[in-house]
Amino acid sequence: MVGVSTPPPHIGTLNEGSLHAALKLRYAAPGDEFEVPLDRFVIDIRRGDLLIEIQTSSFGSMGRKFDALLDDYDVILVHPVAVETWLAKPGAKERRSPKKGSVYSIFEELVSMPTLLDHPRLTLDVVLVSVTKHQEHDPKARRGRGGFRTTDRVLRDVVETHRFRNVDDLCGLLPTALPDEFTTADLAKAAGVRRDVAQRMAYCFRPLGVFEEVGRTKAGIVHRLVHGRIGS
Repeated sequence: MVGVSTPPPHIGTLNEGSLHAALKLRYAAPGDEFEVPLDRFVIDIRRGDLLIEIQTSSFGSMGRKFDALLDDYDVILVHPVAVETWLAKPGAKERRSPKKGSVYSIFEELVSMPTLLDHPRLTLDVVLVSVTKHQEHDPKARRGRGGFRTTDRVLRDVVETHRFRNVDDLCGLLPTALPDEFTTADLAKAAGVRRDVAQRMAYCFRPLGVFEEVGRTKAGIVHRLVHGRIGS
């Protein structure tokens, strides 16, 4: 990753949010092109045959873009995960949200395209960030959001970046203490994550050929690791 102290010339924003713009600036390098039209799509950053896409929301909308571009270009997909969030509301002091993401949050997005990292030309950067979420009162907002809607997310700090170049890198998130056969409850306990996170992990690792189903019990699907697929 190349950081720059000042914005490169002609870097556009296309009305993007502050978090998206800040990450694009962090990845920018001299000579880069920005908001480049390519095969009916607009690319955040183009550096020769390397494309860099900043995706701050769901991966679900990116399938057609990847299908069109990955055969001809190397792509770095950058996805931020907020491990610390500060809430800023009009007339109120900023407060820290109890919600915290982690690198395992990436599986929330990968379930929409679980075989994404099987493509040799794609690299995924999961950027753990601290952000300020600006909110405004909205009487139409859902009750679960407290009557507020988010208007922008501003980058406070980059905590850490996890780079996944292939499925083997993703397997680095698996715990080493898994039994030979295990359920998602076993996976959750060994990895120190919630059961729903472990279920998403299993949903992704099965089509990647890392997990295979060997049975079903009242506790759920029983898996085992496919030896040789992850170098074990």
